[in-house]
Amino acid sequence: MIKHILLVEDDPRDVELTLAALAEHNLANAVVVVQDGEEALDYRAGGSPVVVLLDLKMPKVSGLEVLKIVKADENLKTTPVVVLTSSREEPDLIESYEYGVNAYVVKPVDFSEFIKAVKQLGIFWAAMNEPPPPLPSRRVMPPNAEIMPGPIREAA
Repeated sequence: MIKHILLVEDDPRDVELTLAALAEHNLANAVVVVQDGEEALDYRAGGSPVVVLLDLKMPKVSGLEVLKIVKADENLKTTPVVVLTSSREEPDLIESYEYGVNAYVVKPVDFSEFIKAVKQLGIFWAAMNEPPPPLPSRRVMPPNAEIMPGPIREAA
């Protein structure tokens, strides 16, 4: 399976800059771009990315809500999520960490600093970080439970 980065960003300029920064460093990862929180949640069935780069201020579903849902998802909760946002609001920072974000990065206003920050994120999360192994299928029954043949009966 090809490792990929999921970029959740609604600003086309920031998407372009992020893709350029990652490509400039020749990261071997594919980058999948979704443009709002709703698309990010719909993408969950597309596999587990090596890292999610998540903007907070987006249409339809906020980045904080996406983060909350991803970290509560049994199959995705160990996926690293990095908030990459222009928000310096303390409540956003606090909520992000309460929901389990792995890093919170404020987008630099300066073009070259933005490129540098994204390169460093890409290098660390996509190339250097060692992710946990994939989660096994979630068990509904305890491992030692037996399935008894016969008809299913409703409890009285």
